[in-house]
Amino acid sequence: MAYNILIVDDSQTMRKVILKALNLSGFDLGDCLEAGNGEEALTVLNSHWIDLILTDLNMPIMNGFEFVHKLKESQAYQRVPVVLITTEGSEPRLRELFELGVKDYIKKPFRPETLRDVLTRIMEKPNV
Repeated sequence: MAYNILIVDDSQTMRKVILKALNLSGFDLGDCLEAGNGEEALTVLNSHWIDLILTDLNMPIMNGFEFVHKLKESQAYQRVPVVLITTEGSEPRLRELFELGVKDYIKKPFRPETLRDVLTRIMEKPNV
């Protein structure tokens, strides 16, 4: 089954790196959409079916932390799995995001195999 993924990062270059890593990883990729911040991501979610979200934390307008809060407040989006792809390493901040339901964390830089393994594990688990 191919999965539709939303990549949320303010760096267009990083979005392209993540997309290339997804393509190289062998993960079963469907449509891959992009957004430059959380606000843009919410707009994409309103018009496309998304199975999984990959998001950075440090972005302008609506950062990843605010974006995850908005997702978890929404009946429509609270069950969409979220994986952080970021340089952020603050333990208290990450702990709070995991408590909100973030499924995993991948530290930049990363290898395509790491991305594949994390995403495969998450998508094979029942989403409860």
